[in-house]
Amino acid sequence: MKNKVKKNYTVNRDISWMYFNRRILDEASNRTNPLLERLSFLGIYSNNLDEFFQIRIATLRRMSELEENMHPVGTKSGKILKKILKLNEEYTRYFEAIFLNLKEELQQEGIFLVNETQLTPDQERFIDNFYKEELMNSLFPILVSRMAVEPKLNDKSIYLAVKISNKVNVDKKDKKEYALIEVPTGEFSRFLVLPGEGAKNCIMFLDDVIRYCLPRIFAQLNRDSYEAYTIKFTRDAEMEFDNTAYQGVLEKVSKGVKSRKSGLPIRFVYDRDIPADLLRFTGTLLKIGKNDVHVSGGRYHNLKDLTSFPTLNRPELNYINHPPIPVRAFEESISLIALIRKKDQYIHCPYHSFDNFIRLLRESAINPEVKAIKISLYRLARNSKVIKALICAAMNGKKVTAIVELLARFDESSNISWANKMQEAGIKVILGVEGLKVHSKLTHISSRKGNIACIGTGNFHEGTASVYTDFTLMTARKEIVDEVESVFAFLEQPYLTPTFKQLIVAPQYMRKKLMGLIKTETDNARKGKPAYITCIINHLVDEKIIEKLYLASNAGVVIKLLVRGNCSLVTGIPGQSENIQAFGIIDRYLEHSRILIFANGGNERYFIGSADWMVRNLDYRVEVYAPVYDPDIQKQLKRIIEFGLKDNVKARIVDGSGNNLLKDPLNKLPFRSQEELYQFYKTTYEAGFGTVEKSDQESSPLSLIIKKYAKTP
Repeated sequence: MKNKVKKNYTVNRDISWMYFNRRILDEASNRTNPLLERLSFLGIYSNNLDEFFQIRIATLRRMSELEENMHPVGTKSGKILKKILKLNEEYTRYFEAIFLNLKEELQQEGIFLVNETQLTPDQERFIDNFYKEELMNSLFPILVSRMAVEPKLNDKSIYLAVKISNKVNVDKKDKKEYALIEVPTGEFSRFLVLPGEGAKNCIMFLDDVIRYCLPRIFAQLNRDSYEAYTIKFTRDAEMEFDNTAYQGVLEKVSKGVKSRKSGLPIRFVYDRDIPADLLRFTGTLLKIGKNDVHVSGGRYHNLKDLTSFPTLNRPELNYINHPPIPVRAFEESISLIALIRKKDQYIHCPYHSFDNFIRLLRESAINPEVKAIKISLYRLARNSKVIKALICAAMNGKKVTAIVELLARFDESSNISWANKMQEAGIKVILGVEGLKVHSKLTHISSRKGNIACIGTGNFHEGTASVYTDFTLMTARKEIVDEVESVFAFLEQPYLTPTFKQLIVAPQYMRKKLMGLIKTETDNARKGKPAYITCIINHLVDEKIIEKLYLASNAGVVIKLLVRGNCSLVTGIPGQSENIQAFGIIDRYLEHSRILIFANGGNERYFIGSADWMVRNLDYRVEVYAPVYDPDIQKQLKRIIEFGLKDNVKARIVDGSGNNLLKDPLNKLPFRSQEELYQFYKTTYEAGFGTVEKSDQESSPLSLIIKKYAKTP
């Protein structure tokens, strides 16, 4: 085999993201998924696309404009942007086709989406009452045809662009009027359940409710024709900071969040049936330029609201409920701190409940042995029990330190609010590290009888813990716990330069350490030793890491990857990546864990942590991987990856082509990794075991369970 990479083949990160989001559309069209879950996948796709345009397309457009000023012909960013927009057009048509199919399938289930022209007399009376009693005082139409300045509009909302005129009682003195009405989805559900007819359920978009009510809304204008079309625009979400001003970080971020409201529009989405004069007037009013992305679509936009489509008490149209599996070792222990001191423990959310971590914090808040708690916080739930436990600890005299990352995108305002509340409660709050995002997921609990630490792959967030797969290690191993404390020391005093022998910490050491681990596999392959890399990760786009993986593949290292999102690596290239396989799983839970396993010549090394393999994570964030030494937890980490690699129901081939073909769909028994993993945890618990295995005897109940889930060849 060749030992050099002739050309470093990669897929642009933003194009690879489009391929990822397309996989979500594929789940929306997949008839094996429950009907309402398929609607939810459409909503997830739509929400993802909004954020993608706000962040990545905005950045690409700025880069393209800058490059064009320097090199007017054939800019790299311009070509990437063009390809992305072409994919977006293709995917938009696919999206609309899926939505139409789903409407037909809803009708087969007795669920009808009706508009303002399809109402029965009873439904009309129902909407009249709804308008008078609830909706009327939440609608504030803007007569934009009478405005001389651009209205300040919310790009998180959708608007009805309304054309008001006379068609029957025509008077030349009566000019056309144009108006904008914000659809108040912040106050009301996007969907109004109407009185049904027998077994027929009728649901109406709030947009159509407003269309029906237009004669009432504009009654004072004495017109007889009202046309309303949905429009939506997206602003550049990059925050502006005045780094010359003498301000604290809290004030700078607060002003930065406000600056988003005046960001330039980058995408304008509209109903393709909108009259040309109304479209022209609206575009001019909102200062939509020719270089902004124009997307003509169907009657409805902002379909991220489909994630909250009414369930109508039809549980069979959703996934079967999967309540979290209890952890028997935790159930049988009075003190989790004492349990962790005896043996490393873990929770794997959402298969296990995040309440187990809350319980640990609550115990720490009242346990007289505990002296201090330190925690890093990136995103938090709206009604965070984590914060309540920390405040409780501070009120009980514990020394509590919280590292709060104010630059967690789109959670800045929430994090500012939580930081203020914690400071008021006496918690020491550190607002990140200047120039670096603190993305690590760490907790350190100091106790008179021995300290413990938690290292996780996901945020300490009760909401996401119910839908994201994340792994949290709980350990009292002194060599790891002491280094977790050193990370906090650095976060409190960034001028310190601690060294780490156990943890892999970014930005100081992570890139070098990861490359060293890959090189070890490469060297071992050349020596004929066991050499392989298996991992679960969210994103893989760092070109230097990819080049090392290609070199490892050339040397004979077997590399198997589960990559949920962006993947710039191209598999199966002869002489370069023929020993690499990559798959992506989109299912009921969002795959979010980062788990790494290296063969290490036969003495495997296991790591979990917060970092994806991206430049931002390796070079510009505080990230942490922790080694896992407990053999029982190692077995479970390997099982998680093996289940994912064995998946032939939800796993799609990620090879750089964007084809997203299903993995091994034919001639094999179906294996859906998330479902099988849930059943494994459930069966293990019912057999009397907790998160860690207590017996490896061949005849033990657990060994019989494990045999059912034999390793993938």
